[in-house]
Amino acid sequence: MKFRLKLLFVVTIAAIGQIANVGLVNAEAMPMERIVSETKLASSILEPKSIVGADNLPTAKDLIARRKPRKPVIRRKVTPKPAATTPNSTSPQTEIPATPATGIEKQVLVSDIIIRTPTGTIDPALESKIRQILTVKTGQPTSRAQLEQNLNAVRALGAFSAVEIIPEDTAKGVKLNFVVTTYGNLSKVEIKTLPANSSSVLNQAQIDDVFKSEYGRPLNAVELQAAIKKLNEFYQKQGYNLAQVVDVEELNADGTLKLVIAEGLIEDVQVRFMTKEGLLVDDKKKPISGNTRPFIVTREAELKPGKIFNRATVERDLRRIYGLGIFDDVRVAFAPGTDPAKVILQFNVIEKKTFSIVAGGGLSSTNGLFGSVSYNQLNVGGNAQKIGAEVQLGTRDFIYDLNFSDPWIATDPNRTSYNANIFSRRSLSLIFGGGKTPSFVPNTQDTPTIVRQGAGVTFNRPLNGDPYSDSAWRGSLGVQYQRVSVRDVNGGGIVKQDSKQNDLSFSKTGEDDLLMVQLGLTQDLRNSFSDPSQGSLLKIGVDQSIPVGLGNIFMTRARASFTNYTPVKLLNLSPGTQALVFNIQGGTILGDLPPYEAFSLGGPTSVRGYEEGDVGSGRSYIQASAEYRFPVISIVGIGIFADYGSDLGTASSVPGNPAGSRGKPGDGFGYGAGLRINSPIGPIRIDYALNSQSESRIQFGIGERF
Repeated sequence: MKFRLKLLFVVTIAAIGQIANVGLVNAEAMPMERIVSETKLASSILEPKSIVGADNLPTAKDLIARRKPRKPVIRRKVTPKPAATTPNSTSPQTEIPATPATGIEKQVLVSDIIIRTPTGTIDPALESKIRQILTVKTGQPTSRAQLEQNLNAVRALGAFSAVEIIPEDTAKGVKLNFVVTTYGNLSKVEIKTLPANSSSVLNQAQIDDVFKSEYGRPLNAVELQAAIKKLNEFYQKQGYNLAQVVDVEELNADGTLKLVIAEGLIEDVQVRFMTKEGLLVDDKKKPISGNTRPFIVTREAELKPGKIFNRATVERDLRRIYGLGIFDDVRVAFAPGTDPAKVILQFNVIEKKTFSIVAGGGLSSTNGLFGSVSYNQLNVGGNAQKIGAEVQLGTRDFIYDLNFSDPWIATDPNRTSYNANIFSRRSLSLIFGGGKTPSFVPNTQDTPTIVRQGAGVTFNRPLNGDPYSDSAWRGSLGVQYQRVSVRDVNGGGIVKQDSKQNDLSFSKTGEDDLLMVQLGLTQDLRNSFSDPSQGSLLKIGVDQSIPVGLGNIFMTRARASFTNYTPVKLLNLSPGTQALVFNIQGGTILGDLPPYEAFSLGGPTSVRGYEEGDVGSGRSYIQASAEYRFPVISIVGIGIFADYGSDLGTASSVPGNPAGSRGKPGDGFGYGAGLRINSPIGPIRIDYALNSQSESRIQFGIGERF
């Protein structure tokens, strides 16, 4: 029996020696080291990757320095080397050995595992969570690498600001003390924006709404990370695509946590010119030069230095800049600012050809055959100002017009624009033409023509006080002078009276002077300018003449028009907008009334089914229309319509009663249907209409009537 015990003891010693040969050591054979993880809260939460918030645009993390997560810090205990030791001496603390040069990692036997806080107590539920994730076990050997893995696993729970493994030597092996430091309770999250002294686009209520589920509980880094991700996503949804949490300060004693955020503050707005191929520099590496002055572009941008970048805002800016009509394309790019928390916003523009000479011609039921030549320069002096000239010559008319316009007067903060022109227009009179019993130029069968020569200027501006928001209300104020003369069909001799001895001008000389102050007001609530299907459009205008020159005319003219668009889906022949459109308009003239200034009714822009001016002319009028518009194929639609107009019995109050003397009815009703063909110059209307006098006509026009 003694022999067997002795043999077992020898075998056990041999086995222990064999284990020692592969790396198992005790405290006397090898010093042990302490493992500590004390990374900052920001390193535990912030992800090193960028959150993409805008196509092809860098986020704030691409523009500022980011702090990368730190690895667990290993702190080695430094102790004086003893002069001499005896075989029975032991160290108060042991250290886990580092990997020897042979590459075989040493191991120690774990005698016990203790989990505690620096104060000694820990919540049982928290302790249970830790033990569930530990792979190191009591009674089993462990290595430095395994302990580091366990330390990182505990740290990944997110509940601790620091995790330490403190080893202690015992007779049975090494006792491992997992000492964890929990975060305090989170009571409030505040935002600190970069650069310093900048204000956030978010208010405290919005911040609290994101983090309120974390308040009143011990801070957990994992849950806080999820809440920060939610905050970043909130920024993205609001269009602040460059905004990003870049740092997290440590939790204060009062439970306040500060997030450091770079929201994308704009340091500068620049304009760069590009070729059609998208190049910013030429063959000599010099920047592409352009004709447009940079401030013409930057003044159209709501995003200014000191503002936070917003995707929705920059999209509106792009539309406004492109709407100047002088660029083929406008793109957005970014460059880092001098402050890493700021960004330089760049508008890269491709200029278009702004000079054009166009020749054209056509056939009109009113003006007959005509030809025209026009000249346009859309970017005079690089200021987006426009100058144009047009000459139109026809068998019945002659027109020339020289005009100049500025889309935004430079010193005005409210986007006031103006247009000035000099003109001469000769056309057949709708007031003195047509009817069942026409009157002519004496001794001829010709309708008198009206020649208007003069000049004017009109100012326009939005009325909401904000030059960058879409204003429903717009106002206009203008002054115009005209010398109006009634002449024969060739625009030659002056005609004072028609063949029925009716005066054709107010001064009875065949010529009048009209100096008009014109005031306009518009409310536009349509969902589209080019193809509306919903909303309304209100127009109000008042013209006041100032008595001067021939005729000494004192006249007040008031007009109003209201159009309503209602979306419908009565037919489903082709994709596109369908709408029921209703228009009602009217006007009146007070005071002096030159007969050629009376309201004319009838024709493709009035009551369809009648020739132009054939319904009547009066001092007052009312007109109503209804139309159903729907698409048939991609570029072709149909309009079904009905129109009514009346002079309200005021024809006889017009000097010379031009409508009554020509047998015009004074009111009329027309209805029909027509094609709407989309073209580069706008919708082409081809209408077939019948009127209340059992007549029918095919009439043409460009653009919708309303």
